[in-house]
This record gives sequence, C-alpha cells and structure tokens, in this order.
Amino acid sequence: MNKMKMTFIYVILGLGIILSSCERYLDLKPDKSQVVPATLQDCQALLNNGINGEFLPQAVEVSSDDYVLNSSGFNTMSLEDRQTSIWQADAQVQFGNWSGPYKRIQVANQILETLSKITPSVSQQTEWSRINGAALLLRSMSFFSLAQAFTLPYDPAAADQELGIPLKLTPSLSEAISRGTVQQTYDRILTDLQEAVTLLPDRQPSDIPSRTIPMPVRAAAQAALARVYLSMGDYPNALLHADACLQRYSTLIDYKDLDADSYVPLEAYNAEVLYSYHSGGNVPFGNGRILPAIYQMYVTDDLRKDIFFGPDITEPFAFTGSYQPYNIFAGLATDEVYLIRAECRARAGNTTLAMADLNLLRSKRWDNNFTPLVAATAQEALDLIIAERRKELVYRGLRWFDLRRLNKDPRYAVTLTRTIDGQMYTLPPNDLRYALPIPREVLEREDLPQNRR
Repeated sequence: MNKMKMTFIYVILGLGIILSSCERYLDLKPDKSQVVPATLQDCQALLNNGINGEFLPQAVEVSSDDYVLNSSGFNTMSLEDRQTSIWQADAQVQFGNWSGPYKRIQVANQILETLSKITPSVSQQTEWSRINGAALLLRSMSFFSLAQAFTLPYDPAAADQELGIPLKLTPSLSEAISRGTVQQTYDRILTDLQEAVTLLPDRQPSDIPSRTIPMPVRAAAQAALARVYLSMGDYPNALLHADACLQRYSTLIDYKDLDADSYVPLEAYNAEVLYSYHSGGNVPFGNGRILPAIYQMYVTDDLRKDIFFGPDITEPFAFTGSYQPYNIFAGLATDEVYLIRAECRARAGNTTLAMADLNLLRSKRWDNNFTPLVAATAQEALDLIIAERRKELVYRGLRWFDLRRLNKDPRYAVTLTRTIDGQMYTLPPNDLRYALPIPREVLEREDLPQNRR
C-alpha cells in the first residue's frame, strides 16, 4: 500500500475516532486513545471534513418566526422539536443541537494542538498559518452558534454574571469543563477571530488544488467579527470589520442573471459566500412553510419574490432561495456584510453612506425598474435597513440572532406567536426562553447548571 493511501486511511481513522467521541460530549471518557494527526497534510484532511457542516443548532430556526406551522406539520415533528417550536419552558432540546457544534470544535482543537507541535519550515509557514486560521474560525463560529442557542443575548451590564457555554479548548477527553460566563464566551470568540484575521490569506493560494468546499480567507474572519460585534451591540467595531471585509471582497450576485424558474436558482458556494455552514435538519422546510406575511413584503419588481419562493407557488409558501440548497444556510456572505455596514453607518448618523450600501444591495435584487430608496434621517435609514434584513436574510439562520439583539430596542421588539389547534403560544421580547434549555443528555452526564426559567 503506497504512502499516500496509508496517510489518507490514518487521517480518516483519526477523524472517525474524534467525531465518534464528540457524539458523547460532554461525556468524553472513552477507554481507547485517540488516533491523532501529525502533519500539515493530516490537519488539512481534518479541516476538509470539519470546515463545512451542521454547526448552527437547528433549534434556533425551529424557535424563530420565519415559518408557519399547521396542525399536520406540527404533529409530524419530533417531540423535542414540537416543544421547541412553541417555546415550552422545559422543552427537551435535541442533543444534536449541542453535539453538532462541539464536533466541529473538537476537530478544530485537534488541528490546533497538532499545529502547536509542528515547527514549520519557511516553505511551510504559509500553509501552517492558513490551516491555523481556518481552525480558529471554525472553533469560534461553533462557539458563537452555541451561544446564540444556549446563552442569553449579550448585555454588557450582565455579561459577567450570566452563564456562558463550556469553552473546550483542547482535544483532551479529560479536560475539566464548566459554563463560565457570557463575557468569557464572547471574549474567547473574539480572541479566536482576531487571531484568525492575522493568519488567514487574502486569497486562496494558487498551489491549493481545487476542492468542493472552499477554504476561508481573511475577509471571512472579518465578516465573522462584524456579525459577532453586531450581536453585542458594539456598532463601531462591527462597522470597522464589515468595512475591512468589503474592502477585501465585495462581490454581489446580480439576481437578473439567475434562472428564477429553477428549483435551485442559487448555487452552493456562490460568489457571495465567504464561509459556508448550515443548520442541522430542515424542520422549517419539511414541516412548515414561509410565513405569508413575509412573502407579502416583496413587491412585484423584487426578483427575490421568485428566486426565493419559486415560480409556481401556492400557499403555504415553499422556500427555494437557500445559499446552500436543501439546507438552511447560516454561513457568512457579502449581502449580510453590506447590511451590517449599512446598519452601523445609520446608527452612527451617516445617512448618505448607509443608504448607499442599502441601495447597492437592492439594485442587485431588482429588475430593470429599480428605484433607489431615500431616507431623510439616520433613523429612517435604520428602519429601512432593518426591514431589508428581514427580506434579504430570510431562512439564513439569522432571524433568532436578530430577535435576540433587536428585542432590546422597543422600536423593533417583537412578541412571537404560534397557534396550533386553536391554542396560541407566545414568546415576549427579552424572555428567559431566548436561552434554550441545555439538552437532558448533557445534564445527565455533566455537572452543569441548566438555564434559568
């Protein structure tokens, strides 16, 4: 058996043990030692398998208001998803919402530990840095996804007191874990991303073979920082990193060039995608349909009306506009970054530049009858931008994110409602249920406090 084939088998074996161990996290106490990678090639193989996957908890989409459920759709869901969809205080959240992101974190930690033991030669330095930066991005966005599901929204006045998530930073199966605080969670996410920015290349090196899954570059880490700072209400830093991202990469798809008659009009890894990952499962697709009130927000000349919902729809509306077909895309893309920059400019009082960003994006989503929007004040601009996020980022894993952060502002706060078999369920703004219950399987194995109710 040749050396290349042996290396491939070795890495896949190591990956299998790492991921199977993560299935039990936080019950990581198997008897056998892990088979671990040892070279840059091994780390790249692990990265190829770990970088793209289901590390946005499905529960954040199940909990959101992007979709509507009828009795039939509700009753065909799992018990856990039914409880989550109606915001039951003691809901049993599916274990995969927790274990999925921690699988990616374990892969990232294994890569980072291996790289720490490799002293790269001059010719290896670029590759070493690129893999290191990608692993940090993978870990940080997995932590962030978990924080969006299992911690309360970031509040600088309370972040030092509220419970965070376990920050697993090594591949050791005996590492002690605790929840820590929300502040510690976000500090780690920001530290990883800031280091990733220094390590990732501006472009894919020309000597990297073509892959199905593109590897991230610096603009992706800057987009991630913009999203994280936005969630924290730190608009100056969100603006700084959104602008840095768009200075490096600013491509937008012109929707006039897409085939609205195709059931999958948008390709995976299309030109707007900076970093691709998705939600586990597809409850909103399989059991529900798009909320009719959202569909009605799109006017006739808005090409998203056909691109996102298909040419021959009937109520309830199906969604066909995912940036990762057949999944809920939750990754980073330039359209979101334009909206982050626009929002932060509006919040800083720069109406002209905020509207320039908004209208540039909208011009790529419109037919030939496009007319720019006009705002007389920064507040008017902000209102338009927040409304545009609702249309542009539907089914993007960001509605729960937006509800959590915008509920703090009475102008944008929303009470969620869902009616099943004549019974109405509600979730008011800033409710403790915006931190979902930690899955029962975790609490049975680890001494961790449950979220307050």
